[in-house]
Amino acid sequence: MNTQEVANALVQFCREGKNFDAMNELYADNIVSEEPKGAHQEFTNGKEAVIGKSKQWFESVEEIHGGTVSDPIVSGNFFAVTMDTDVTFKGMGRVNMQEICVYEVKDGKIVFERFFYNIPEH
Repeated sequence: MNTQEVANALVQFCREGKNFDAMNELYADNIVSEEPKGAHQEFTNGKEAVIGKSKQWFESVEEIHGGTVSDPIVSGNFFAVTMDTDVTFKGMGRVNMQEICVYEVKDGKIVFERFFYNIPEH
């Protein structure tokens, strides 16, 4: 798959709530994931570790009230999407998370992801 095809697939998976299917199918085994400075896991290396990080995030959620994923913007082997999620975290209350997600594709797989968002205050 080229970058546009990977980007379209990721967006479709996310819009359908199939985030783990997206990771299993689209992520390279050696993916690197970066969160904002001060986040629980700023750097995560490897597909299994990234999936584990995502499982921890979902386990911290009490309820997802809704969300949107934009169409991708593609340039070369990079693409970006915005993701907005209205979520209630266990013990933290309801938060409207707004983030920009940037991905790098190599050999038809996502090898790098970087998330930009404000960390909710506890």
